[in-house]
Amino acid sequence: MTIILGIDPGSRITGYGIIRQQGRVLTYLGSGCIRTKVDDLPSRLKLIYAGVSEIITQFQPDFFAIEQVFMAKNADSALKLGQARGVAIVAAMNHELPVFEYAARQVKQTVVGIGSADKSQVQHMVRVLLRLSASPQADAADALAIAITHCHVNQNALRMGNSRLNLSRGRLG
Repeated sequence: MTIILGIDPGSRITGYGIIRQQGRVLTYLGSGCIRTKVDDLPSRLKLIYAGVSEIITQFQPDFFAIEQVFMAKNADSALKLGQARGVAIVAAMNHELPVFEYAARQVKQTVVGIGSADKSQVQHMVRVLLRLSASPQADAADALAIAITHCHVNQNALRMGNSRLNLSRGRLG
């Protein structure tokens, strides 16, 4: 049995999703959003760090999976996203969790079957795969999709005879 925390980072809204993997069975444990309502970036980053740390303490995950940075049209937005990712990763590292990173396209391909899927398609498939009665909020659904992707990659590595320890940053090492 393995617990995975997926994070969809953002400087204003950071989605999180927690699932348990037991063999091929995925079970939903929780999801939500860390909303930073303050204006200054350092305070938002502090709230993200505290929120992720609290989730880790509450759920005790075995793995931490986060979306990689993508090329944004706005450089300022990309920098803020990178900083939000950074504090979330530091929270995971401070709890000695192994960190895995997945590209948005890989997550969509894994969960929906199409690398260019839109948010509503991701929400729908997360609801179906985790047998939820309703679709999670978009940022939480993205985080759950990241956790599902980690399970899929990890399961494939095990089938190929590689141990979990041979996975490095979401890639086979």
